[in-house]
Amino acid sequence: MTCISLFLLFIIIDGVSCEVCSYQDVLDYLNLTADNSVFKLTRPVLDHTHTTVVKTDIILYAILSVVEKTQTFVPFVWTSVQWKDERISWDPAQFCGITEISVPKDMLWKPDLFIYEMIQKDDSPPNPYMLVAYDGTVFYDEDMRVISTCKMDVHKFPFDTQECSMSIGSAIHCVKEIRISPFSNSSRATQFSREIMKTQGEWEFLKMSVQNSNLSLYDRRWELLTYTITIKRRPLLHVINFLLPILFFLILDLASFFIADHRGEKLGFKVTVLLAISVLLLILNDILPSMSNKTPLIATYCIVIFALMLLSLLETILVTYLMEKDTEDELGPWDSGENKNNKTKNWSMDNKKENGCSCACRVCDSEKQCELLAVDEEVNSRNDSRDTNVLQLILDELQKLQNTMHQHLGPRKEKMKSVFWAKKINRFFFIFYVITVLLFLSFIFMEWYS
Repeated sequence: MTCISLFLLFIIIDGVSCEVCSYQDVLDYLNLTADNSVFKLTRPVLDHTHTTVVKTDIILYAILSVVEKTQTFVPFVWTSVQWKDERISWDPAQFCGITEISVPKDMLWKPDLFIYEMIQKDDSPPNPYMLVAYDGTVFYDEDMRVISTCKMDVHKFPFDTQECSMSIGSAIHCVKEIRISPFSNSSRATQFSREIMKTQGEWEFLKMSVQNSNLSLYDRRWELLTYTITIKRRPLLHVINFLLPILFFLILDLASFFIADHRGEKLGFKVTVLLAISVLLLILNDILPSMSNKTPLIATYCIVIFALMLLSLLETILVTYLMEKDTEDELGPWDSGENKNNKTKNWSMDNKKENGCSCACRVCDSEKQCELLAVDEEVNSRNDSRDTNVLQLILDELQKLQNTMHQHLGPRKEKMKSVFWAKKINRFFFIFYVITVLLFLSFIFMEWYS
């Protein structure tokens, strides 16, 4: 009889326990339904003097984009928020050991947390549920694509390190109502982010720091939880696509000093290199922000190299002008020599004409005298032509001697000509150019890596 009673009691207890082992029974016990707005209208405290402690955590999952032009930082983060609802509690022993249930997020009150630096609403699908524990602790996790503003220092671009912050705070609840504290400290947040990081792009994640701060406004004080993400740019792409080409153009401009100055190829070559630098400056203008506290070193790098190439172009124009001027001066004596030869020939022809006329006039006096005079004039004309030819030969020999002396004595007189100064200017500017380039490159690279 006793055994039968114990058996029936076991069946009754087992049946009762099966009736309450469902999540719906817990919701019915709590009176937590979609029509009941008691749990979502006000802050979940039994006494208004109680402070709701909200614990939150942010884990960096991916760095999607960093735009220097608009100074925006776009990460993908996992957010975890925890708080306690004093109106919710049950005994897990009465419900087959159920310690937590999931409910739609619209059924319970949620802290009005937002990111102060966020400039665009998140369009990723939200998590529709939240988890409620038996002691009233509520857990809510969500994935967010945060488009936030970030004040960037591009002074050392592309060898720069940026710090972007995300400040989490309540919109209307002050410190007396809501206190915000982090789940993890800075080292744990950095470690978790490195473990789950999926993509970083051209940026390298360094660390994440967490700190609390207060914001005071209109005699009210709000508590903020600030996550500062430190990232470093991988400069290889910009070095290959931008810095090295400009350096190569600079080397080409230096090599152009070995091109002959009296030809036009050197001038055209320098103009082509200068135009190539101008195209790279246009590309740089699309990358860097319009306003910056300091002038970016890469802008200084490009402008100084552009200015040096411009000075080199002006120096080439000056040297070319001096060389052409010297060439014109050398052509002058040749032109005058030819004029003298022409004048000598014209003078001999005029003498022949005058001698012919005098002969014709003397015939009229007497025939015999004219015959004698004609013979004398013929002899004289032959002597004159012979003297003229001798003079012409002497002039030609003198001209050849002048050319020979000019070739041998030209270097001695070079100091008095413009070509000497052109060579001096070219040599001096080349030394100045090389020294300036070396000093400037040393300075700019020390600033980049300091």
